[in-house]
Amino acid sequence: MKAIILAGGSGTRLWPVSRYGLPKQFIKLNGGKSLLCQTVERLAAVVPLHDIFVITNQDYQFHVQADLRSVSPTIENNVILEPVGRNTAPAIALVMKYCLEKLKCKNDEVIFICPSDHIIEPVEKFAKYARQAETAAKAGSIVTFGIKPSRPETGYGYIKKGGKGPGVCKVEKFAEKPDLKTAEKYLKDGNYYWNSGMFSFTIATMLAEFKAYAPEISRKMPQTLAKMLADFKNMPSISIDYAVMEKSKKAAVLPIDILWSDVGSWDSLPEVIKPDSDGNVKVGDVLALDTKRTIVMGENRLISTIGLKDLIIVDTVDALLIARRGEAQRVKEVVDMLKERKRKEVVEHTTTYRPWGSYTVLEEGPRYKIKRIVVNPGHKLSHQLHYHRSEHWIIVKGTAKVTLGKTTSLVHENESTYVPKSTGHRLENPGKVPLEMIEVQNGEYVGEDDIVRFNDIYGRDKKK
Repeated sequence: MKAIILAGGSGTRLWPVSRYGLPKQFIKLNGGKSLLCQTVERLAAVVPLHDIFVITNQDYQFHVQADLRSVSPTIENNVILEPVGRNTAPAIALVMKYCLEKLKCKNDEVIFICPSDHIIEPVEKFAKYARQAETAAKAGSIVTFGIKPSRPETGYGYIKKGGKGPGVCKVEKFAEKPDLKTAEKYLKDGNYYWNSGMFSFTIATMLAEFKAYAPEISRKMPQTLAKMLADFKNMPSISIDYAVMEKSKKAAVLPIDILWSDVGSWDSLPEVIKPDSDGNVKVGDVLALDTKRTIVMGENRLISTIGLKDLIIVDTVDALLIARRGEAQRVKEVVDMLKERKRKEVVEHTTTYRPWGSYTVLEEGPRYKIKRIVVNPGHKLSHQLHYHRSEHWIIVKGTAKVTLGKTTSLVHENESTYVPKSTGHRLENPGKVPLEMIEVQNGEYVGEDDIVRFNDIYGRDKKK
C-alpha cells in the first residue's frame, strides 16, 4: 500500500496564523510539530516511511521537503508536484500515474489518500482502521472514512451508510454541508457520518471508475507522466467526491470512532487543545483574569485579558484577529476583503520561508528594510544582484561564505560586509550550525522582486 498525503491547500480559514505563504498544514498548532509532520508520523504506523508520498504544488515544494526531512532524511524527495491546482480528482489521477510509472506499482496496488492538515488520535486505533480499509479496497471497494459525529456540525459534508453494524458498509448517499436543523436530524438518525476526505482503493478500481464517471480525466491516463504534467492545466477542476464517489456503486464507508478534527476554524481549537478549568484555550504567553470560554493564541508578546467571555483572540506580529466564539467561519470574509484590497497580510508572514532557510522583516520604511536572515547548514542563496539597493550584512551567529564579484571570503560572528548595488554576490553557510545575520537594505526600491538570479541550486533561476 502507498500512502499519499494531499498538501496543496492554502488554508486561509485559520488566518492570520495560516496564510497562502505558510498554510495550515505547515503550522504548529498543538505542539512542536507541523500538522504535515504529524500526518507523516501517523501514516508511518500503517506503511513503511518509504511508501509515504506528498502531493503538493510548486509553491510549497520546499516547505514539504523541509518537513519530510525533519521526520526522516530518507523521504525528503518523496514529493509529487502539481503544475497547477486542479482539485482532488485530477490530483488522484496524477498520483496513480506516478505510482504506475515511477514506482512501478501494479494495478492491484492499494492507494490510501489522506489530507495533510487533520488531527487524529490515537495513532494505533487509526492504523487499525487503515488496515481494515486496505482489506476492503483489495476486494474492490473505494473506502472512505466516516467520522462518528459528536455534535450537529454544519461545516462538514456527511455520508449516510447503507448497512447496519460496524465495519465497511455501502454508501447510501453523500450529503452536502447541512443547516443546523438538518445537522441535528443527522445526529439523531445515527447513520450519518462526517466525510473525512480519506480514501482507500486499488489503482485498477479507480481507473475503472474514472473511465465510467470522469471520462475527461480517464482519457489522459494513457499518457506518460511527463505529458500528463504538461497537459495538467487542461484537467477539469473537480473533487473526487463529485467526479466519482457520489456516482460510484463501489463507494463504501468505514465508520470510525476516533478523535478527529480538520481544524477547520478557530472555533474548533478546543477539540485539539484541552481547555483549562475556565474553558479557555491559551497558546503562548497569556495571562487571563476573570476570562471564560475564550481562545487566546499569541506568538511574540504577552497577552492579558480581563473580564472576557466567549471570544477568539489570535495575535501575530503584523495582524490581530478578535471575534466572538461561533463566528470563526466568517474569517473567510476578512480574507476575501484583504484580497480585494491587495493586502500583503493575506499572503505573507513577517517571516518568509525559503528552501535555504528563512528571513524575518524586523522593520521597513522609505528607502530601507531590516531583516533577520537564517541560512541552514550546507545551504546557499542564489548567485544574484540587485539594481536598486545595497546591503549591509552583520553576522550574529555562525560563519558566512560570501562571494562579491570575483572574490570569496569567510565572514565570522561579529563581523560585517557590504554589498554594493549591481554587484553579483552569493551567501552560503559552510558550517554545521545555522547562520544568523542582520541585513540592512538601503536604496530607492527594496521590494523582493528586485533580484536577478544567475545560478540557483533550487532551480529558481529557471522559472519564468
